[in-house]
Amino acid sequence: MEAEMTLRPMTAAEQMYSYSQSQQLMSQTGCIGHLRGDFGSSGEQFFSSWDDHRGDLKSEDFKHEFDEVINALREDEQYGGILKNRSSLSAYCWMHRDSSFGNDRNEYGFRADTPHYSYLLRLNPNRGEYNIYCYCYIRQWLDRHMRQAEKGIRFITPDYKEVFRIPDGDRIRMTLPSGETLEQTCRYIDETHLEVGNNLYHICEFAERMQHNGVKTIPLRSSLPEKCFSVLESTGEMIVITKGEKGYTPMGIFPQDTSPREGVTAANAANGVTKAQEAAMVAGSMFGWDTPAADPKNYDEQGVPIRPKSRERDDSR
Repeated sequence: MEAEMTLRPMTAAEQMYSYSQSQQLMSQTGCIGHLRGDFGSSGEQFFSSWDDHRGDLKSEDFKHEFDEVINALREDEQYGGILKNRSSLSAYCWMHRDSSFGNDRNEYGFRADTPHYSYLLRLNPNRGEYNIYCYCYIRQWLDRHMRQAEKGIRFITPDYKEVFRIPDGDRIRMTLPSGETLEQTCRYIDETHLEVGNNLYHICEFAERMQHNGVKTIPLRSSLPEKCFSVLESTGEMIVITKGEKGYTPMGIFPQDTSPREGVTAANAANGVTKAQEAAMVAGSMFGWDTPAADPKNYDEQGVPIRPKSRERDDSR
């Protein structure tokens, strides 16, 4: 390799960019194209194909470097032989468990960076699958877009009052006047534009359409569990709260060996639910899932609301 290259597991946010996306996102992030490959039936071969996304960005310098990158990942031992063959790829993924996507498709992700380009590798060691997807980006464009996306996606009223924000890639639930519901994944485009499913909107346009059609929109935050336990303080009964639903479901269980609160805390902990998440779920079920109280980031580790930092008094006045 002529250019210096680093290799590390992808972050959760970066994983979203290791798939084909809308042309709008591909253009904004400088996605040049992607390679798809597999190691054949023997696990020792290397078959690949290429798809353009921004052909105008596929310069001679990029093409030369891309060949170097793939060859280095296949042959250079300093990169662990990650693309040498299927067994080597599988071993590398196993040694880097933090690279797992945590899905049922057995996917792993790594990011290779050179000074000007980024290569997002989505890997699957299973025989009979495509083993390699490599999405290639202008590094500066991708990093800039991801920094902006960290602000989250704004949902507003038609008069620009912010109702709630969700992280890039989270879902919303839209409830129609008929009671029918539709859930969609949302993507950040810029400060005033978003994608809802496959559709691009200005945030004000989306708000106006929802109001005009009588559609109620709530966030389905990925930071919240699908369900959690809590306690009905008036009776000590354990209850179940479901994300996105109003109220609760009684369980008819009254913990005997411990206090109701201790029993609920233990049950939630066994399912990986924190006290902050429980507090947010309780608030969402009571006051609405679009309220700030339904966001676990607004609670400390004990489930106590975090007070907003007050502005320091300007004593010079």
